[in-house]
Amino acid sequence: MKKLCFIIYLLGFNLLFIACNDDDSEEYIEMEEEDEIVDPYQAIKTTFPNTIDLENLYNYANQTIPDYITKDNTGSNGISNLKATLGRILFYDKNLSKDNTISCASCHKQEFAFGDNLLASPGVNGNTGRHSMRLVNARFGEETKFFWDERAETLEAQVILPIQNHVEMGFSGEDGFPAFEELFPKLEAIDYYQEFFELVYGDQNITPERLQECLAQFVRSIQSFDTKFDEGFAQVTEEFQPFPNFTFQENQGKLLFLRPPPNGGAGCTGCHRMPEFDIDPEALNNGIIGVIGNQTEKDIIVTRSPTLREIFNQNNELNGPMMHSGVFTSFEQVVNHYNSISVDPDNTNLDPRLSAGGNGQNLNLTEDEKAALVAFLKTLSGKDVYTNPKWSDPFENN
Repeated sequence: MKKLCFIIYLLGFNLLFIACNDDDSEEYIEMEEEDEIVDPYQAIKTTFPNTIDLENLYNYANQTIPDYITKDNTGSNGISNLKATLGRILFYDKNLSKDNTISCASCHKQEFAFGDNLLASPGVNGNTGRHSMRLVNARFGEETKFFWDERAETLEAQVILPIQNHVEMGFSGEDGFPAFEELFPKLEAIDYYQEFFELVYGDQNITPERLQECLAQFVRSIQSFDTKFDEGFAQVTEEFQPFPNFTFQENQGKLLFLRPPPNGGAGCTGCHRMPEFDIDPEALNNGIIGVIGNQTEKDIIVTRSPTLREIFNQNNELNGPMMHSGVFTSFEQVVNHYNSISVDPDNTNLDPRLSAGGNGQNLNLTEDEKAALVAFLKTLSGKDVYTNPKWSDPFENN
């Protein structure tokens, strides 16, 4: 008898029916097909195949910090590996600008200790009005306010203000530019953010608070403690002792930095406190009151300074112009400024530690002493911050 067989595969039901008819018998065989496995992080793995490994995240949360580093402005936003990793993506993503051309890293470059080698940084609508400061070791200081003029009360407040700036990243809501609120649906439509926010927060919603939390954690994770200074400081019991790994000139520069005038020192530590080399929160204007492109215009409110660590890069070159106006292109010029400060009569905000009786300080440093100060400042630079992949662009090498 002729046998007829029919194979029917019902899509969507994972069932396979085989029916064979030999006139008086019929058999049905049911087979289950394995469910297709969907990777919930496929977009992350596709976008960042070589730079982000979700199974082996970089260590941001528990990095080694020397025991003598005690200042910390983290507050309640403690660093986690997941949120700092998300912050790293956000920091380098040009989608955070209105025309996808500028990221946070455009103005804060790893190869310059997360500062800028340019006098003014280009944005979506012109150039910044102040020189972009270095972000390295932003965590390790008592000062909680950020920007040169301290207009941001915390780092969390600071990290989203460039996004809203009309010049810098353009979500300002001014002159036809998109409003800040339009950034969130833009980012929520990107598949790798859908997956990452779901992973970190349990849902795909992107809010200002979540951007602030993650970006600030990444910035605070950027640290430098692999310097010649740190190597020497670990070998002594107090800072005035000669560091055994220093040259005579470097030790001389250290003493000049530490000792106040007129007691054989330059008094630098009065505002830039060792060993973090952070700025004293009470510091006022340092006598530099010009602005980029017009040194006759006056900007006397500037008071915030980044750490003095990593002023120089691995080639002993400055990581960009110095001061908010970029007026100095060598550190020798910086030392000369503090050696003999000229007081502008309109500068009502000059720090009193830099003046006496209305006159600017005059340290009367010799050329050898100036050179020693420069030599000491160079011991505050390391190598890791410039090359460590945990702080690098995750969109590169993919």
